[in-house]
Amino acid sequence: MAGRRAAIKAIDWAAFAERVPPNQRPMFNALKTRSDALSARLAALPEKPPAIDWAYYKSAVAKAGMVDEFQKKFSALKIPEPVDTQTSKINAQEQEAAKSAAEYVQASKARIAQYEQELQKLKSMIPFEQMTFEDLHEAFPETRLDKEKYPYWPHKPIADL
Repeated sequence: MAGRRAAIKAIDWAAFAERVPPNQRPMFNALKTRSDALSARLAALPEKPPAIDWAYYKSAVAKAGMVDEFQKKFSALKIPEPVDTQTSKINAQEQEAAKSAAEYVQASKARIAQYEQELQKLKSMIPFEQMTFEDLHEAFPETRLDKEKYPYWPHKPIADL
């Protein structure tokens, strides 16, 4: 019983509830209710099961050797606890996820810096209403038409349209 109680981990239900989408809220509430009910039942159980009164059963059972045989078998019974094989895999996945999240954050910071530079460039430009075609082509070179290489309209390769 002590092994079961040690294995119980506290669940942060508030943090869990924040991540539950609204369409799954009833399922979440049912899970929480069931978990609370099971936790209450487990807490109501004693830490150690009550000891068996073998003397009472020896006096109450008519067949003399039967209780001694049960007592030997009961004392020889060892229930193995399951071996934890998944925690190491979960920890490895968690480390991998943390590493990929850190890489994503670094890449996002680089993109943010690039976008801020572009935004600063756009803010420092003269307004579109006051631009000439030369100013537009200087600010946005991709809008320039190559009339020498493509002398006929649309002055771009057809594949680029």
